[in-house]
Amino acid sequence: MSLKILAVDGSRTMRDMLRISLTGAGMIVATAEDGLHGLELLEEFHPDAIISEVRMPRLDGFGFIEAVRRIDRLRAAPILMLTTESAPELKARARNAGATGWIVKPFDPQKLVMALHVITEQGHPSLTA
Repeated sequence: MSLKILAVDGSRTMRDMLRISLTGAGMIVATAEDGLHGLELLEEFHPDAIISEVRMPRLDGFGFIEAVRRIDRLRAAPILMLTTESAPELKARARNAGATGWIVKPFDPQKLVMALHVITEQGHPSLTA
């Protein structure tokens, strides 16, 4: 069964890179340009995991994660933060909001695919790739 992934990022280039990398690994990918768009897609799309950037217009990654965690069916869904940010206080804020893991851009497509498989198969251990 193919993993269904929602990728939320303000950069069209990054959304395209994620779509190409993940569909190339056999995943089904929906993309959103910011947190509000991501929440709209979640009304119809039921992902196995979510990837979110931190800095986005309209609703940033922290607000997006907090909103996702308020949706019953997504309360335990794995969420990876994919960002250029690496400050410990931002990682702690993401963890407190409900993020499962943190991956710094630029990302290695194979490591990202592997991380998605790990967090969707093993009950979401905290990880950083």
